[in-house]
Amino acid sequence: MKTRFDHEKLDVYQEAIAFVSWVDELLENIPKGLAVHNQLDRASTSVPLNIAEGNGKYTAADRCRFFDIARGSALECAACLDVLVAKKRIEEADMGKAMLVRIVSMLVGLIRSTSPSRVYENSDSYSTNRTESTDYEHE
Repeated sequence: MKTRFDHEKLDVYQEAIAFVSWVDELLENIPKGLAVHNQLDRASTSVPLNIAEGNGKYTAADRCRFFDIARGSALECAACLDVLVAKKRIEEADMGKAMLVRIVSMLVGLIRSTSPSRVYENSDSYSTNRTESTDYEHE
């Protein structure tokens, strides 16, 4: 029988480990001298490490803090992929971003289930289509 820690049973942890593996292959073709190489390596590693540490905490607040850090690191990874595309080091980042969307969604679910009384922003309030005009636009 294989010994497993509780965090290893989490789907989000398994997805984060799969993302680390995907990033490792990607980074083989990226020069180590680029700042984004080190940043993506560190941020991708941070996701499963913080999931594991957070899952081992006893209080909801402690658990949420580490899950929040893991979520932030996943978002940082998405930005790193954008940088690699912008610098023309990779052609596209769709596969990695799809993995990250799933990871972030699962982390948000963990955060919400761990802390049901927590206040959340309504994402509908953010829009790229601005229909309201302001006074300074008419000056």
